[in-house]
Amino acid sequence: MRSIWKGAVSFGLVSIAVKLYSATEDHDIRFHQVHATDGGRVKYKRVCSVDGEEVEYADIAKGYELPDGQLVVLTDEDFDQLPLGTTHEIEVLQFVDQEQIDPIHFEKTYYLEPDGVATRPYVLLRTALENAGQVAITKIAIRQRESLAALRVRDGVLVLHTMRWPDEIRRPGFGFLDEEVPVKAAELAMAESLISTMAGDFDPSAFTDDYREAMQQLLEAKQSGGEVRPSPDAADDGGGAVVDLMSALRRSVERAGGNAPAAGADDSSDDDTDEAPPAKKSTRKPAKKATTAAGKAPAEKAPAKKAAAATADDEPAKPAKRASRARKTA
Repeated sequence: MRSIWKGAVSFGLVSIAVKLYSATEDHDIRFHQVHATDGGRVKYKRVCSVDGEEVEYADIAKGYELPDGQLVVLTDEDFDQLPLGTTHEIEVLQFVDQEQIDPIHFEKTYYLEPDGVATRPYVLLRTALENAGQVAITKIAIRQRESLAALRVRDGVLVLHTMRWPDEIRRPGFGFLDEEVPVKAAELAMAESLISTMAGDFDPSAFTDDYREAMQQLLEAKQSGGEVRPSPDAADDGGGAVVDLMSALRRSVERAGGNAPAAGADDSSDDDTDEAPPAKKSTRKPAKKATTAAGKAPAEKAPAKKAAAATADDEPAKPAKRASRARKTA
């Protein structure tokens, strides 16, 4: 076992160093939430309800909601400033008979072990409690929560039962408690006879958890019948991070007042690129024809404007040549 708390039992002027251990453990069969299709584990993320972003554990604070809906946020520094004197001390307040404590007050049970050289005063307190036949009412703070506790002896070990405060015990407000319900004497005698017949000494080992045993048998039958599957490897979160980054960038562009590119922006740009070469080709061909018609200037050095001018100058000369040819023929 591993101790979860270290401190001292303050018994008058005597201080007994002790370690605290959980006295109970849970043997329930635990299940994981998995995807029914592929068996992948279902995970949960801490997401802020305002901006929808995942929150790191270090950035999480404790908030208390007031009756009017406002929120009070407390940090670790705020908790450290609270006067909690029982953080490392089990303070004995009084001694009472165990029969005076209703079991409804009990919450959780812990073992106390003497720490270091505190064995002698530990045995002293244990023996005194056994001889007096009483229980010590104490205070203890575990995980920044102060509780009442009952300290008693069980099998030679000091046992601590944390208790609920009186205002944490609900009162049964049932209507039949105010009614006069008649009970027949014969029926009462029969019920008391049944109780005496079933009376005996309490032996917890005589009782079993039938549901847990049936569940264990079901799991063993599934395993022996081959109804098992290998645990799938978790998918790489790298791709998900890229998607989150893209969505974050898109939201940033939209908040800045710009127009975020559509999801198919890359496809439309590829179509424009395919149509570009024919446009360039049709632009270059007229320039080459113009420079060829000029004849006198080299094609590489002739600008497009000069080539167009030369073509315009040659056009009027053609009718004159045709007229001279017509005269010679006549």
